[in-house]
Amino acid sequence: MIPDQAHTSQIVQNEAIPRPPVSTITAAVDLKEQEQWFVPVHHTQITDRSSAPASGTHNHVASRSSRSSRSSRSNSDAQATDAVPKLISNCETMIHVLKGNIGPGLLALPEAFMNAGLWVGFAGIPIMGLICINCMHILVKSSKELCRRVHVSVLSYEETAELAFKTGPGPFRRWHRAVYYVIKTFLVITQTGFCCVFVVFISQNIQEAVKCMIPSGSSITIYGYMGIILVPLLVIAYIPNIKYLAPVSMVAGAAQVMGITICLYYMLKDLPHIQEHVPAFAGWSTLPLYFGSAIYAFEGIGLVLPLENKMRTPRVFRGFTGVLNTAMLIVVCLYACFGFFGYLRYGSTIQGSITLNLPAGDPLAEAVKLLMAIAVYLTYPLQMYVPYEILIPTVTRSFRSPRTKLVAEYSFRTAMVILTFIFAISIPNIGLFISLIGAVSSSTLALIFPPIIELITFWPNTGKYHWILVKAGVICIFGIVGFVTGTISSVQAIVHFFKYGEETLPLEC
Repeated sequence: MIPDQAHTSQIVQNEAIPRPPVSTITAAVDLKEQEQWFVPVHHTQITDRSSAPASGTHNHVASRSSRSSRSSRSNSDAQATDAVPKLISNCETMIHVLKGNIGPGLLALPEAFMNAGLWVGFAGIPIMGLICINCMHILVKSSKELCRRVHVSVLSYEETAELAFKTGPGPFRRWHRAVYYVIKTFLVITQTGFCCVFVVFISQNIQEAVKCMIPSGSSITIYGYMGIILVPLLVIAYIPNIKYLAPVSMVAGAAQVMGITICLYYMLKDLPHIQEHVPAFAGWSTLPLYFGSAIYAFEGIGLVLPLENKMRTPRVFRGFTGVLNTAMLIVVCLYACFGFFGYLRYGSTIQGSITLNLPAGDPLAEAVKLLMAIAVYLTYPLQMYVPYEILIPTVTRSFRSPRTKLVAEYSFRTAMVILTFIFAISIPNIGLFISLIGAVSSSTLALIFPPIIELITFWPNTGKYHWILVKAGVICIFGIVGFVTGTISSVQAIVHFFKYGEETLPLEC
């Protein structure tokens, strides 16, 4: 964070802090995990493009708090690589990009296709994918330019936005702190929303698996299963340091790969047998729900900055055939395949997670439900990491002794888990939850802010024919329209759910 009062230089002593394993990198783990590394900090000036700061004097970059420090950013990637040891390879980076974008949102895409229609949904995935990939690139590009200007090594998403406004055109500078807190707020909402989806996902999959695995069935409702998993969620949420989550992340990744592979097997098995005719276009009224679910699936915008900064060869990350484009091409193809064949296979009977459509009573299908429930359960603390890191310092600030700080921290962790539990009980429908979170938060972080950041960072250089300005306007309008229509449609669908309930087919094992 760059404090407002940081108008004088400040020198911070180097501090050796062990760096967590790279296997813990996820979309939820932004700069907060990264800044625990050992890196030297130098004081330097913030200079804008006109070399005439608004205050009339040079602003300076203040250090972070004493618990973390930051290095000066070298102008060459080679020097940056020397400054930070144990950087990750191209292959590791690609795996983390894939892992950060593939989650429960993928399993909800067949229902999203139902809201759009088979061919409209299929065409929409690459279009939204290209827009999201472009926004990832321009966010990294803007962050690197701002790092170069102020001579710091790395900036998080919210810091990039803040610094862009703070050193941008005069009228925007007053908004730099507001932008910083807005993005932090949306990060908290997004990650907490993911965890609410997780609670519903875990409960529904365990409920269906248990009903068919126990001969007499089970009379426990979905709310009962949510109560049962509350204690295990609290236990795993109490893990204090992300470095201890490395084995958890590895197990979750392996379980997720197996579960997705088996789901594809069921979707493609005997594919010529189609249950019903599915429409090419489902109508305008449900299209915003498709937008929310699809943009939710592209959840890796918070991943690109920390990953690019951890690479041995950062230039490879951003190239046309670089790591980011290659990994995201795989993601787009998988999304299109999952949504298309899932909806084609199950038609109007598709549910919020395609695992719930797998053949009831089939041992392999029931194993997949449990496997994916375990994978999502193990991912829960990683998704909650950002809300913890953003909010816990504020919660514990008023306490003095280490004991009371510890009690306050774990009380807050408990409250956050219970909050996700309450929201999950309120809306026990995966599809509606995903559509709402995608429309409200994901569209803001993935579509609206990146082009604004790029435009302000490079202003007045807007490219030939003002290309950057035109592109920013088109993407922002697309994101805002999706935000408004998706939010309204999601809220209307949730209200309808509360009034009339949900029509579900009886489970026959």
